[in-house]
Amino acid sequence: MKIDHIGIATQRLEDGLAIWRDALGLTVQETEEVAEQRVRVAMLPIGDTRVELLEPTTPDSAVGKFLAKRGPGIHHIAVKVQDINASLAELKEKGARLIDETPRIGAGGCLVAFVHPTSTHGVLLELVQHP
Repeated sequence: MKIDHIGIATQRLEDGLAIWRDALGLTVQETEEVAEQRVRVAMLPIGDTRVELLEPTTPDSAVGKFLAKRGPGIHHIAVKVQDINASLAELKEKGARLIDETPRIGAGGCLVAFVHPTSTHGVLLELVQHP
């Protein structure tokens, strides 16, 4: 396993890009809207991982609610897995509280699923399986 990306919630992608792209010199690999999750994302590679900037497209999205409650900042840590279904089954068997019982399509066409922060010592964990 390895860290796939760190998700950072921001009110506007341009706010986050002002630091990560403009000040630190990272390159935007891709931007896209993930309609199902009601976010726009920008991926910026850094070493073997990426920073994922998240902008809500609606205030009632998960990221919109996060921003309203906590403000901008780290939203989640994503771990790359080989078999997301097997990983979810193992986590469930070991008592983890899953937000997603089955994977869904996320940014870049990856399969993703989230594990509730109550099972991960307060960190929203995303499992990612690349196509």
